[in-house]
Amino acid sequence: MRALLVSLVLLICAQAAVAGCGAEVSACEVDLGSYHARLPEGEIKGAILYLHGFGGTGEGALRPRGWVTTALARGYVLIAPDGLPYAEGRGRGWSFIPGRPARRDEHTFLTSVRDDAAARFGFDSDRVILSGFSVGGSMTSYMACAAPGSFAAYAPVAGGFWRPHPTNCSGPVRLLHTHGWTDGTVPLEGRVLRGGDATNPEALMQGDIFYTLRLWREVNACHQLRADRFVTDGPFLRRSWDHCATGSALEFALFPGGHVVPEGWAEMMLDWYEGL
Repeated sequence: MRALLVSLVLLICAQAAVAGCGAEVSACEVDLGSYHARLPEGEIKGAILYLHGFGGTGEGALRPRGWVTTALARGYVLIAPDGLPYAEGRGRGWSFIPGRPARRDEHTFLTSVRDDAAARFGFDSDRVILSGFSVGGSMTSYMACAAPGSFAAYAPVAGGFWRPHPTNCSGPVRLLHTHGWTDGTVPLEGRVLRGGDATNPEALMQGDIFYTLRLWREVNACHQLRADRFVTDGPFLRRSWDHCATGSALEFALFPGGHVVPEGWAEMMLDWYEGL
């Protein structure tokens, strides 16, 4: 009975909080920035901290759509921080590109968002998935590399490392990378954005997702180069590396589309996470 009363109090407090800082257009403030949140109607199972793509906002990332509806229905709080404004009104993004000055300590910002949201809305800060789309997926990958213990798992979509690629990471991760086979904005091999062509070491270039997977295998101390399990039915082609460091997890999911969060992604990702 006491546990039920505690749960009801937490839910009432969370709904009251979301009517203010987590409401449709009101942002929650922390020292280094702001974030938006949406709460499920019933019991809270965990949270997804989701990083928007190039030019986006936290508010825009949580507008009703397939994956948002699915995650809320499954009991997850959705948290969407605001990236830093770009110059010339090009929206917002994240500070992660190798060799460029850091515009914000993104690790401190994202972990403070995690802790602030957990305190406001009544969930366990140890049960937060870090995810993101496009450059948000890249930021997710760099967080997983630099501080793998900061979040329960990592789920980048359509974004990975940039060149020059990192050569090592801080420790094993639990990570599911999802990518479109025909993605032309962030191709699997990467692309040159500015500075001539791929022979120019000074060019601004996205990274190679296949290199990213190789690095994760090394970081997770996987016993084999090849995957241990394959899924070939349904909307995703999936490869999993199971014989790796204790507590780690690594999976790659391809779908036939382009630069989007694909239909069915949230259900697949949450099934993966809850099965760890």
